[in-house]
Amino acid sequence: MSEKPWDGRFSQKTDQITEAFTSSIDIDKRLYAYDIEGSIAHCKMLAKVSVITEDEASSLIQGLETVKKEIAEGNFRFDDSLEDIHMHIETRLAEVVGTVARKLHTARSRNDQVALDVRMYLKAETLNIISLLTELRKAIVDFAKTRTHVVLPGYTHLQRAQPVLLSHHLMAYYEMFSRDTDRFRDGLERVNVMPLGSAALAGTTYPIDRHYTAELLDFPKVSANSIDSVSDRDFIMEFLSSASICMVHFSRISEELILWSSSEFGFIEFSDAFSTGSSIMPQKKNPDVAELVRGKTGGVFGSLIAILTMMKSLPLAYNRDMQEDKKILFDAADTLKACIGIYISMLPTIKINKDIMEQATTTGFLNATDMADYLAAKGMPFREAHNCVGKAVSYALGKKKELHELSLEELKSFSSLISADIFNTLTTEQIISRRKSFGGTAGENVIAAIEKAEKDLENI
Repeated sequence: MSEKPWDGRFSQKTDQITEAFTSSIDIDKRLYAYDIEGSIAHCKMLAKVSVITEDEASSLIQGLETVKKEIAEGNFRFDDSLEDIHMHIETRLAEVVGTVARKLHTARSRNDQVALDVRMYLKAETLNIISLLTELRKAIVDFAKTRTHVVLPGYTHLQRAQPVLLSHHLMAYYEMFSRDTDRFRDGLERVNVMPLGSAALAGTTYPIDRHYTAELLDFPKVSANSIDSVSDRDFIMEFLSSASICMVHFSRISEELILWSSSEFGFIEFSDAFSTGSSIMPQKKNPDVAELVRGKTGGVFGSLIAILTMMKSLPLAYNRDMQEDKKILFDAADTLKACIGIYISMLPTIKINKDIMEQATTTGFLNATDMADYLAAKGMPFREAHNCVGKAVSYALGKKKELHELSLEELKSFSSLISADIFNTLTTEQIISRRKSFGGTAGENVIAAIEKAEKDLENI
C-alpha cells in the first residue's frame, strides 16, 4: 500500500476495502489537466512570494508537464490506494523530480484544490455547452427559414386550436434554447471564482498572493471567505438547474417530434440515419433518438436532486459527502452535450410532410376564434360572439361539416351581422396573415424574428 498524506496520525494501514470504497480516481481522473494547470499556477505563485525558490519552481513545473504528458498518452498507472487525482499526480511527481515534490502542497489543501479543479472544469464545459447551443439555435433558424410558408395546427391541451406557421412553432424552441444559453452564460459569473489558497478551511499563514494565482488561471474574481471557498457547491447546483431546464426543452421538442412522426399524425419523417427498427416487426421505423433524449432528461433531473440532497444538511466546511458531486456533475454535463450534439445533426435531416400538415388545419374548427373576431369587429361584444360561434360549431358538428363548409344562409341564421365576406375570413391563409400582433404567427412577423435571430447569432 502507498503512504497516505495523513499517515502520521494513524497506527494502522487502511483496509483495502476502505481504499476501494473511498477512492474517487475512476471519476476524478478526468480532472488531471485542470489539476496540473492549477498546480503550475500555485507553484509560480509560491516562487513569486519566495516560499520556494525559482529553481524549485522550475523543477516542479517541468515534472508536472511530464506527468501531464504521461496521463494524456495513457502511460500512467492509477491505484485506488492513492484515492484521488491529486495524490496520483503528487506521488508520480515525487518519482520524477524527487523530494522537492513535497513542497508543492505548501499553502493549500485538497479541499481548495478540488474546488479549483471543478470550477476550471465547469468553466470549460459551460463555454462548450454555450457554443453547442449556439450551433443548435443556428440549426433551428436555418430549418425555420426554409419553411416559412408551411402551416400546421397549433395545439392546446393536445387538441387542435388554431393554425400557425411551422416556422413560428420552431422559433418557439429557438427562444427556449436562447434562454438556456443566457442561463449558462449568467452562471459563469458564479463559476468563475478562484478558491485556491483557502487551504483546508481557515486560510494559510504563508504570504501567498491569491490574486496572482487567479490572474495566471484567468479567474476574474477570488473567493472572499475561506470557509465558503471549500464548502461552496452552489455553482454546481446552478449549472445542474440550468441543465435540467435545458433538458426540459429537449424533452418537449422530442415529444412533439415523436408524436408528429407517428402514423396518427404523419406530419414528419425521421431520417433512417436517426431511426432504428424492431427485432420482430419488419415494418417498424422507431424514433429512438428522440425517445432517448426524452428518457435521458430524468438522469439530469436526478443529478440536480442528488446535489441538492447531498448539500442540504452539510455543516461547514468540507465533508467527504462532497466527493460525490463530480460523478453526478460529469454525467449531467456529458448527457446534455450529447443531446445537443445529436439534435444539431438530426434536425436538418427531418422531412416535413407539408400537405398533411396543411390538410390538418382544415378540420377541427380551427377558424372558430376568427369567426368570433369577425362578429366582434362588426360590433358584437366578444363574449356574445363567442357564444354565437359556439352554437354554430354545435350545429356544424351535427351536420358533420366545418364552419367554412356551411352555407351563407346557415351562418346568417346565427347572426344577421354575417355576410359573404366571412368566407375569406375563415381561410387558413387569412387566419395566419392577420395575426400581426408582436410575437404573433403572421408571416411577416416570423420572417422578422428569423432575421433578428440570424443577426443576433452573427454577433456572438
